Amino acid sequence: MIYYVIALVIIGLDQLTKWLVVRNMEIGESIPIIENVIYLTSHRNAGAAFGILQGQQTLFVIATVIVCSVVVYMIKTQVKSPWYGIALGLILGGAIGNFIDRVRQGEVVDFVDTYIFSYNFPIFNVADAALVVGVGIAIIYIFFEERSEKKERVDGKA
Repeated sequence: MIYYVIALVIIGLDQLTKWLVVRNMEIGESIPIIENVIYLTSHRNAGAAFGILQGQQTLFVIATVIVCSVVVYMIKTQVKSPWYGIALGLILGGAIGNFIDRVRQGEVVDFVDTYIFSYNFPIFNVADAALVVGVGIAIIYIFFEERSEKKERVDGKA
């Protein structure tokens, strides 16, 4: 149950921050938070990460429904560790946060604009951050879980 709460918190925070950006900023407007590092920049993205697949909303809607269904199934049947559950909750919340934008307005509101060593990283939002962190935690968890299971198999044969 807590993993669904995590998803709801991400959805709420994502939608609130996007609403504030849409309500208070013009598209393209940029407000420096830390000069040359991070800005709030009002941006819209009709594609996926890094702006790929622009205008393919039907594909994104179908893919998101499938992903969310799989994640809910995994939460119900696969979670053996709180870390894995947290990862899945973050992924679910992030996917639904961007899904709401795509269904309501046909594009996603992005606003976190960062520069890392003079590289202008693609503008993102709370849902995107939750997805990336969730996938990162899941990958790390799966990696260590596989190592642990392999070690148990080897130790069990010795």
